[in-house]
Amino acid sequence: MTGEIRQIANRMKDLREIYSITVESLANELGITIPEYEKYESGESDIPIGMLYKLSHKFDIELTALLSGDNPKLHIYSIVRKGQGFRVERRKKYQYESLAFNFLDKKAEPFLVTVGPETDNSSGVFGSHPGQEFNYVIEGSLLLIIDNYELVLHEGDSVYFDSSYNHSLKALQNKTARFLAIIM
Repeated sequence: MTGEIRQIANRMKDLREIYSITVESLANELGITIPEYEKYESGESDIPIGMLYKLSHKFDIELTALLSGDNPKLHIYSIVRKGQGFRVERRKKYQYESLAFNFLDKKAEPFLVTVGPETDNSSGVFGSHPGQEFNYVIEGSLLLIIDNYELVLHEGDSVYFDSSYNHSLKALQNKTARFLAIIM
């Protein structure tokens, strides 16, 4: 795993220990197995964004603080210039760029997400997180699977959904796809 994932994993462990929560208790609360949680916390496994979102809510911290180790400070407005968002390089096929990383007490988490082309026919990694999500396709085409519903989205299409249902994305036509994701 990357050094970035190991740093996030260390912050997860520190938070769990600060709050005196056992691995077993937290894994149960998150709805995952103990070995799965241990792999996340040790940095052995990539940590889904949905899991990080759940943890940030559990510990009442900004997602940015969990991802970067820095707390947001701005509260009137925050401007992020093109290509200057906080990049989260977690998976080979997904790249996240936080577009409001330094704004305090956000009501939503906006990301520019880039999904690379698949080298196999799998539908991708499934995840879920509390709340709702809005996705707007900027470039390319995506297969979005939400709770066994398959939706094909093209440039200019959007979808709003209950993100507590398992969902997965896959770039289509062997081309990179980009979309704006707003998690609420």
